[in-house]
Amino acid sequence: MSSELLIAAVQMTSIDDVDSNVMQVEALLEDIFKTQKPRLVCFPENCLYFRIIEGEKIEGFSLAHPALRRMAELSQQYKTYLHMGSVPLYVDGHLYNSSVVATPDGDLLPTYQKMHLFDIQLEGQKAIRESDVFRHGQTPHTLEVDGWKIGEAICYDLRFAELFSRYARQEVDVLLLPAAFLVKTGEAHWEILLRARAIETQSYLIASAQGGTHKGHRAGTRETYGHTLVVDPWGTIVGQVEKRAPGFTIVKLAKERIESVRKQIPMKDHRRLPIA
Repeated sequence: MSSELLIAAVQMTSIDDVDSNVMQVEALLEDIFKTQKPRLVCFPENCLYFRIIEGEKIEGFSLAHPALRRMAELSQQYKTYLHMGSVPLYVDGHLYNSSVVATPDGDLLPTYQKMHLFDIQLEGQKAIRESDVFRHGQTPHTLEVDGWKIGEAICYDLRFAELFSRYARQEVDVLLLPAAFLVKTGEAHWEILLRARAIETQSYLIASAQGGTHKGHRAGTRETYGHTLVVDPWGTIVGQVEKRAPGFTIVKLAKERIESVRKQIPMKDHRRLPIA
């Protein structure tokens, strides 16, 4: 068990071309490991495939997909955990917006399937319907890296406090929130919701984001908000990518910081409402 965990939160501008996205991942990892050697590297939602044209069919991945096999090779090469924020993955024959972890041993593990799908209609914008291709995930999920307990969520999940209450009761050390937030909602809600979730769970929160103008391989464009953030258990921003373009931030997480915040405000001893 480690008292510290060095992490990298990665921002991407993914498109609807898998090979281009893999090349972007490779370049970012090369830059990261020139600087430091994080034990956990976190990528955003839709990191290996990002649908640009709404309603277009998505070709799902299996764990044997060449892009995921390449991620397994990279995790072995860099001797680190790679958290692929989300990919369109077939699980038990159904397509989910799913996180996948590549371990330092080269294993590929499907972990969390997004529970809250993004079916929304903003004023003056086209409707977005994530459920036209994906099934809803059914359960929260935690994973462990070097003794650090990590709770998983994806993008739109951020708005549902009851999920994070579950993770708070499990006393996770870190929350992962890979995302592809729209610019309009990002400007209004991104930072305030991320900091609130870190404060109410008294845990670190790593929010790797898509950011920039995504130009479709065949046609179309999309815009995402970016602003990848790492927030500590007090709600302080301790790492960020400010530009709306590919980049990363490297942060050392400390168990001591979590313990200090929970000692000062012992929320777990004060909870009164049962889990619904």
